[in-house]
Amino acid sequence: MSDVIVAPEMRDLDVLSQQLGTWLSGKIEGARDIVVTDLSYPRGAGQSHETILFSANWSDGSLEGVVRIKPDGFTVFPDNLFQEQYRIMQVMHEGGLVRVAEPLWMETDTTILGREFFIMRKVSGRVPVSVPPYSESGWVFEASPGQRRVMWEDGVRQLAAIQCVPLDSVRFLEGPAHAREGLPQEFDKYRRFARWLAEDAEFLPLTAIIDRALDQLESHWPANQPEGLVWGDARLGNMMFGSDFRVKAVMDWEQPSLGGALHDLAWFITMAEAWHDRPGKPWFAGMGSRAETIALWQEICGKSADDLEWFEHFTRVKMSCTGLRLDQLRGTRNYSADSLAERLGVA
Repeated sequence: MSDVIVAPEMRDLDVLSQQLGTWLSGKIEGARDIVVTDLSYPRGAGQSHETILFSANWSDGSLEGVVRIKPDGFTVFPDNLFQEQYRIMQVMHEGGLVRVAEPLWMETDTTILGREFFIMRKVSGRVPVSVPPYSESGWVFEASPGQRRVMWEDGVRQLAAIQCVPLDSVRFLEGPAHAREGLPQEFDKYRRFARWLAEDAEFLPLTAIIDRALDQLESHWPANQPEGLVWGDARLGNMMFGSDFRVKAVMDWEQPSLGGALHDLAWFITMAEAWHDRPGKPWFAGMGSRAETIALWQEICGKSADDLEWFEHFTRVKMSCTGLRLDQLRGTRNYSADSLAERLGVA
């Protein structure tokens, strides 16, 4: 099965090429008659934002770029952090600790493409795609265990490097007055997420289970809450890799916060266990174990992973919120009350 386009929305790329060419002519000094070609949607990834690759050429220059467009009807998350997504990539690129695509321009004038958008410099590499799962087919599946080991280790090193970014450089991510940062900020986000889901009366029995799971977590607040930046969707599938199997770019910064260091580690491990521990098959050879991931992460960032189990439970609640929202958007039903309660350990 070949990789498929999973973009939430699609548009006429011929029209877009004209729009981008005109807009870029006003951004690139001295460039005239810019021709934008080779527009395409990435395959197997990019389910939450419309993301389009392109080439731009003019008399004495060229640009390989990516345009990322703010979602409209297909909004997965209740919080609008589109501009923050661009700003955090600026911080990452300038700081050099975390490898990201270079952000070039942010456009807030919605008359250009109908919505806000930003442009990044294209990074060439390969992504472990979700559709079909990279652990079942494709270049990661076909790689040797040694190559996967390099991939896993460099991925974890980049994951840990996020926790070395000075928080003073990302204060624009602070939450509302009652939950400015730390665990209260991230927890408040998902309390609000559950309320947002509950606006659809059909989902009330399921959101009631989410609420009970959040109550259960809140009644056993973890003692270890190291400060730190939250990437938001921490997994190998949101990293781009070179031919040497090392990370070239950490991607999809659409739900960042100052919520604390352990959220991303918990998410990364939960995703790894889902993708690498395949039913009826051995652990995906070359990928590090839970214990190895924790040990390397602690070594790199110098923070304790104590109480990680609490954050892993919270991760399952977060993922369930996202899954329910995708069900709402797609008109599907992947959760029953019984299956959700069992997943979240709620009586």
